[in-house]
Amino acid sequence: MKVVIVGGGAGGISTASNIRKLDNDIEITVLTRDNKVAYSPCAIPYVLAGVIETFDDIVMRTPEDYKNKNIEVITEVEVTAVDSDKKTVTYEREGKETVMDYDKLVLATGGNPFVPPMQGVDLDGVFKIRNIADGIKVQEAMKDAKSAIVTGAGLIGIEIAFALKNQGLDVILSEMMPQIVPRSLDKDMSDILVKYLEMEGIKVVLGKPITRLIGDGKVERACFGDEEVYDADMVIMATGVRPELELAKMAGCNTGRWAIIVNDRMETSVDDIYAVGDCVESRDLILGSNTISHLGTTAVRQSKTLARTICGKKSKFNPVLNSMVSKVGKLEFGAVGYTTGFAMQNQIRPVVQKVQALTRARYYPNAKPMDIKVICDGNGTIIGCQIIAEERVAERIDTMTLAITEGLTCFDLSNMEFAYAPPVSMVTDPLILAVEEVSKKFN
Repeated sequence: MKVVIVGGGAGGISTASNIRKLDNDIEITVLTRDNKVAYSPCAIPYVLAGVIETFDDIVMRTPEDYKNKNIEVITEVEVTAVDSDKKTVTYEREGKETVMDYDKLVLATGGNPFVPPMQGVDLDGVFKIRNIADGIKVQEAMKDAKSAIVTGAGLIGIEIAFALKNQGLDVILSEMMPQIVPRSLDKDMSDILVKYLEMEGIKVVLGKPITRLIGDGKVERACFGDEEVYDADMVIMATGVRPELELAKMAGCNTGRWAIIVNDRMETSVDDIYAVGDCVESRDLILGSNTISHLGTTAVRQSKTLARTICGKKSKFNPVLNSMVSKVGKLEFGAVGYTTGFAMQNQIRPVVQKVQALTRARYYPNAKPMDIKVICDGNGTIIGCQIIAEERVAERIDTMTLAITEGLTCFDLSNMEFAYAPPVSMVTDPLILAVEEVSKKFN
């Protein structure tokens, strides 16, 4: 059997590796337009910040490494056609066109950075960041820059803004919404993060999209609305990604509101064509409807399911909650499930409680404040959690991910056993404090 995988990101390369773990005989070919594989784009901001020394440090495997596993990785190619009737893919490399047949085809085409249509986006000094090549361009431009604007205050935008500030640039972080990280945090929680960023010297501009960029060949200024103008030697467009669907549509795969429709075995509507990663829609655990989950963790989980499917083993991809965590400077922030606003948009009347606790016993040195927000539905079932602190956020977000997945109520969680030692927690864990408080709102 011959498996061809289009895309060398987390979804594609992990699918190849997981198939090989299950079967030594399947012929596997990965086609990617990138010149590197097996790296985490999430690490790019930390290279720019100087926390990780070089981009080479975030590349975990080379095409030669995969060749030793009997996986062929062909880099710097552009796949131009898919024929699902003849079961072929066509790609171009160094001016030469090649037609390759397949028995099973995996579309792991990911997404393309979304750049809002506006005057000046084609000027020199305007960048997007999706891969290492983009990161290298930004790194070079930083050497001669004194000021930068990052537009789009999702995770990558915030991390990039902090990285540039860490390297000595004057930085403005802009977001067209009235808050940062709007998909994962409520405004009162995001305000804590904004306060920290501003304390670190980053100017945050909210509710005002960039309307045009000005410069003579190279960007010099950015206009917000009709009035505000800020100088900038470079502008980073961190305005999200859009799934790359051209090949899926060419192959006849059904697409939904955002991306390719797949079942829980990662099968598309076309026989012997599968899809994983940013280019597919996932099932939302709480509502049961389709959603998008542009997270590397989701892509890797999907790749394990798909590998088992292709190898003829029982498999099922579970619905998503889009749990996330990040760190900028000293501050960690994470979230899982629904925000208060998103719950209300979906006709769920949320019951909410926010508490402040400590990361360690209050008498233990260097205990840090921890802000926790818990969101329940009208029955007390936990549907969301947001946490901000200087330490130990990730493990508590993981705990709440498990609680929501298992359908626990705030009453269930408040009676559960948690480990304790003064250096790592309060005797009553901050999560327990939060769910005990929200439980009081129910009779």
